[in-house]
Amino acid sequence: MTKIIPFDQWKPISLTEIKQIFADAPFAWGLAGGYAVEQFLGKSIREHGDLDVVVFRDNQIQVQRWLTGWKLYAADPSRTLRPWVVNEYLPFGIHDVWCHQLNVHAWQLQIMLAEVEGGEWFSRRNRLVRDKRENLFTIYKGYPCIRVEVQLLYKAQNIRSKDNLDFQACLPLLSATSKQWLVDQLRLSFSEGHIWVNDLL
Repeated sequence: MTKIIPFDQWKPISLTEIKQIFADAPFAWGLAGGYAVEQFLGKSIREHGDLDVVVFRDNQIQVQRWLTGWKLYAADPSRTLRPWVVNEYLPFGIHDVWCHQLNVHAWQLQIMLAEVEGGEWFSRRNRLVRDKRENLFTIYKGYPCIRVEVQLLYKAQNIRSKDNLDFQACLPLLSATSKQWLVDQLRLSFSEGHIWVNDLL
């Protein structure tokens, strides 16, 4: 039986390496988490324990085939990892794939599956939060990234100190359009209100 690497045993690959790995990939992808925020900011503001990349769920088999020389584990259920079987289509409910190269005994990359429906992506937390598929990713400082306002919306769910740090760092640089989108989605997602809304107005 394959021994699963401990959850906290991470040795993330570099941004240069991730760009090389996905160069010419036949599917859309983008950095997520703190790295996406820092590409938007154009500077590093804190340390990172892992590296997250987002792909669309309907591209997952292409992603699996692309990552030759890697061991891939589905988070099924959350915080429980199992080998991702070749050509297995992961359904809604399995959102993350943890990855490491064959010769590395540490996690190096986490693939996050973005939900899609027709020509739109939608939030797995609230299907009313959605936008055109082509609007999920953009380019920051030469790297494909999840749009920063979308990343901040995900960070708004269970705010940690690093999430507040990311939000406050991004706030002065957000466009009026991005601020309004984030306000609208926060109001849609948190009927009781959200502490970030006043800062965005």
